[in-house]
Amino acid sequence: MARTTVAVLFGGRSSEHSISSATAGGVLGAIDRERFDVIPVGITREGVFVLEQDDPARFALDAAHLPEVVDNGTRILWPSGGGDRTLRVRREDGSVDVLAEIDVALPILHGPHGEDGTMQGFLDVLEIPWAGGGVLDSAIGMDKHFTKIALRSEGIRVAPGFTVRATRWSADAQGVRDEVAALGYPVFVKPARAGSSVGVSKAQDASELDAAMRTALAEDDKVLVETGIVGREIEVAILEGRDGGRPRASQPGEIVLTTRDFYDFEGKYLGGDGVETVCPAALTPEQTETIREIGRRAFEALDGRGLARVDVFLTGDGEVIVNEVNTMPGFTPISMFPQCWIASGMTYAELITELLELGMARAA
Repeated sequence: MARTTVAVLFGGRSSEHSISSATAGGVLGAIDRERFDVIPVGITREGVFVLEQDDPARFALDAAHLPEVVDNGTRILWPSGGGDRTLRVRREDGSVDVLAEIDVALPILHGPHGEDGTMQGFLDVLEIPWAGGGVLDSAIGMDKHFTKIALRSEGIRVAPGFTVRATRWSADAQGVRDEVAALGYPVFVKPARAGSSVGVSKAQDASELDAAMRTALAEDDKVLVETGIVGREIEVAILEGRDGGRPRASQPGEIVLTTRDFYDFEGKYLGGDGVETVCPAALTPEQTETIREIGRRAFEALDGRGLARVDVFLTGDGEVIVNEVNTMPGFTPISMFPQCWIASGMTYAELITELLELGMARAA
């Protein structure tokens, strides 16, 4: 079998740079080297494309030292289009080397400038096939405001709430406070276009709202205020269907909070106490299939491509409320998306291969 050349893109300009870098460490360590040749393309926090080391250990997730892409002096030279897929690198001394012809790119970028459809559009213009989410679903999924609009249009339940833009907060903060009071505390305040729980706060009452708004507005000029839903936090991993079939849904997993208020950045990635991930979740067969079907429907509502993780609340009366649709979910070996597929019978390496095959099949 001919080997396939994969450009793995990671890092990026968003606040989730280190999580993307840690994801790269997992992917570089697990990808099938007998089938795939890998070109690691790092993107610095300033947006510079560099040729990175093919060294999984360099990007290990360590709470004391989060991994990152640094400017090593190299510069990736992208193809000029017109069917050319040849990737080159300019070295520090100015010399230019041909790396390879790219068969498929794997963007594992989180947050703006990568997870929001911009990288997919860039690759599309260059006619380079890519694995993962498409332009439209990535853009909608990155923006929680428009995600809720798309889900509601398909009759999928979402948390009650409203959107606040920075201009309104500056001009009418008291009006926002009054609207939040009418919605009812506690509320979650979250940036519309950020992930990994960056900038998310829980306001238990009016005294905590202003600080929560400042935290969220530091990440984005558009903020969602949502009712705090009481229920179990369930996540289901979705893969695009094969040969025109419907999306595939994994066994659902559960986020179990013990002493932590919500599943924040520290709990997700830094080994913080007070949270456990369980997959498969302890659900009845009926609950499992309901959540899997809502996951499929949510993926379809966004015109999903590649993959997504659909996060829901299962309330005490059996209602399933969608919280978010993540089109580039956490993808480290310990993240929920891979764990749900592992619980469903697919290894981490097989999952990476499946994503790449889906991307190449779509391009073909």
